[in-house]
Amino acid sequence: MAPSLCAICKTERAYIKRPKNHAKLCRECFIRVFEDEIHHTITSSKLFYPGEKVAIGASGGKDSTVLASVLKTLNERHGYGLDLVLLSIDEGITGYRDDSLQTVKNNAVQYGMPLTIVGYKELYDWTMDEVVQTIGKKGNCTYCGVFRRQALDRGAKMLGIKHVVTGHNADDVAETVMMNLLRADLSRLSRSTSIVTGDNRSEVKRSKPLKYAYEKEIVLYAFHKKLEYFSTECIYSPEAFRGSARGLIKQLEKVRPSAILDIVRSGEDMARLVPGESPSSCGCKGQKAQAPVAAAVEEGIGGCGSTNGRTPGGEMAALDKQLRENEEYAELEVDVTKTILKPKQGEKETQKELPIRTASAPSKGGRQVLGQCKRCGYMSSQEICQACTLLEGLNKNRPQIQI
Repeated sequence: MAPSLCAICKTERAYIKRPKNHAKLCRECFIRVFEDEIHHTITSSKLFYPGEKVAIGASGGKDSTVLASVLKTLNERHGYGLDLVLLSIDEGITGYRDDSLQTVKNNAVQYGMPLTIVGYKELYDWTMDEVVQTIGKKGNCTYCGVFRRQALDRGAKMLGIKHVVTGHNADDVAETVMMNLLRADLSRLSRSTSIVTGDNRSEVKRSKPLKYAYEKEIVLYAFHKKLEYFSTECIYSPEAFRGSARGLIKQLEKVRPSAILDIVRSGEDMARLVPGESPSSCGCKGQKAQAPVAAAVEEGIGGCGSTNGRTPGGEMAALDKQLRENEEYAELEVDVTKTILKPKQGEKETQKELPIRTASAPSKGGRQVLGQCKRCGYMSSQEICQACTLLEGLNKNRPQIQI
């Protein structure tokens, strides 16, 4: 059998089978298409503006390493005019973070980007090693997640930066969609699917340029670009709920390669049901991508999932409308309002309309107002932020040193 040719250039031999859609590509076309899809996500969602100073959340792992490499390439190729810096968080995990930070330092030299490292110890007077010694391994990821998000924002604020980009990929977003869907937490689902978090009220906004990039393709890109990254998993990472969601999604991906993007797009569709929330999907709205992305799309190589036979969303509502208009199902429909007993003459109406169930009842005051924590001054919708609340519990349990 003759070797397959690249689906794009039609001349070079295909060495790569894309996990996203099983398209067969040569090395050069795969790298170019991968970068063009990230460029499409950035420009259609208007993530940056010329002259903006942007901090890349760098952990030394594959996602943040590829993100730094791609942003450097696209910044030079398309003239974004960005001032890129690396921002790393030292959680204080012996045998894990100290090794990965060395990779970040090497990347900073290779990419010619300034590097700033902010540690849990200097911010909270705790390391994750000390936290785990105090509370154990159960629930430690909750502490680390809250501390890390705040540490990124506080580190950016120290540098005078108002925009942090993170390496969250399509697999991460799909896992979060699944977790929040199973928890029936629609409001959190809306926030997790948004490509940008934070608005004019926030001191620092965060964005996810790799939101539509498959994890497997990120690994392929790093391999073929010969990027240096740290691949060891966190030693405190437990087999938690996210692991179960990840396993389910991986099984779906085996049967349907587009399953990950389908879940992400479904999460975006459901997020639109949350009142007052901004759009969470790619800004292209299903329009045809600009060249050279258009060439890839014509070959069945989609980027954000809006193209390649997909629509910008709303399919569920359209299908529901179609079914309601179908006479075949009319006799099966029941008007539940007719089954409710009406009060007799002279009796008062006692039945009240119940609100739709959500993860938490909405507050009477509408959307939460973003303010500042009374203790640390970090932006928070509560008087005391999550980090300070967790620290209060830790400090109460801190072993007392006897003099």
